[in-house]
Amino acid sequence: MIELALHILDIAENSTRAQADFVEITVKEDLDQDMLSLEIRDNGCGMDEITLARAMDPFYTTKKVRKVGLGLPMLAQAAQRTGGSFAIESKVGQGTRVHARFGHSHLDRQPLGDVPGAITALILGSPDVDFLYTHTKNDRIYTLDTREIRRELDGIPLNHREVLEAIRENIREGIRELDEEE
Repeated sequence: MIELALHILDIAENSTRAQADFVEITVKEDLDQDMLSLEIRDNGCGMDEITLARAMDPFYTTKKVRKVGLGLPMLAQAAQRTGGSFAIESKVGQGTRVHARFGHSHLDRQPLGDVPGAITALILGSPDVDFLYTHTKNDRIYTLDTREIRRELDGIPLNHREVLEAIRENIREGIRELDEEE
């Protein structure tokens, strides 16, 4: 994967396939500490110890459409290549947490990429799942919470074309504002 947004999309899609109805996606950029971290946490079915141990094997996947599961190993390698770290935790019946930490300014760090596109793709594909996206850059914070949006829409589905366009633009503007205040 050439951008971190695609890792976010891949892992959060795994969450929705694991029957999560809530997925929390957190991006933290700390320029003083030269760190970027991604965390995806869900309340899905979780993994037992055996499945969790195999999750980092690129030749293991629970998906039926392909025989390899490269997402987690590729994310781990991308983080470690920048001097960062990777961790995954999971408990059956409680969900899964994936955390990757990157050297922010490291030459090998993948760009963040199209996060607005990734989040809206998640909503389009799983309109009944709630997503909380938080992006922190130093001391500034942007948050998008589909639970709040859902309350305001009063029955209009999140995956309605105009709603998705508004969500995508809101995320773009929120990230732009984080970048402008540097």
